Amino acid sequence: MSLALRLQRVTFAYGHAPPVLRNVDLDVQRGEFVAIAGPNGGGKTTLVRLIVGLENPTSGRVELDVDNVAYLPQRAQAGIDAPLTVRELVTAGRASRTRLIGPLGGAHREAVRAAIDRVGLTPQADRRLSTLSGGQQQRAFIAKALAGEPELLVLDEPTTGVDVEAQEAIAALLQRLRSELAMTILYVSHEFGAVEEFVERIVLVRGEIVFDGPPSALPGVWHDPSHTHA
Repeated sequence: MSLALRLQRVTFAYGHAPPVLRNVDLDVQRGEFVAIAGPNGGGKTTLVRLIVGLENPTSGRVELDVDNVAYLPQRAQAGIDAPLTVRELVTAGRASRTRLIGPLGGAHREAVRAAIDRVGLTPQADRRLSTLSGGQQQRAFIAKALAGEPELLVLDEPTTGVDVEAQEAIAALLQRLRSELAMTILYVSHEFGAVEEFVERIVLVRGEIVFDGPPSALPGVWHDPSHTHA
């Protein structure tokens, strides 16, 4: 495998505050499914914002070796209360591939259709987002990300507010997408029961990386990442 991303000695602080992250080294290979865990305030969201380019490191280097990145931030709910349909939301995901001026061409319409189909929302394609369940809404946002044909998909707390059954369905969907599309996935959360069987690595962040390895190496910590494990 080849590298999808690399962080070298990355430190980040907001203004003159103490660093949120210190001396982070991280390599992720193409095609990996990696969980990023940690307590609230531990720096995991800041880490992914650095990876996707929404923040710049105070020191160190962030290198991406992928052409297209899709990022679903925490509670990516913008537009749910607006009269948007699933298809309209997913069409907006083509912005990285087209200027979206005028009607979409055939290839773009097909990409939108395929993204909706991949997440199992074809029957709901023309329904308003506000009428869908929490799990279906999150699938719609994943479809929006897929419409841009990303090589790296970054999800920050993607199952917050959805029930256990929906969490498990989303986890299975992500594993299938990874398998079918050879996609690299970073899954950020403080709860990982739903994806435990799918992820290969867990990166535990508490201001720095305190663990990077298989979930099986974290007995007693996997379900409670607020604690470290030496």
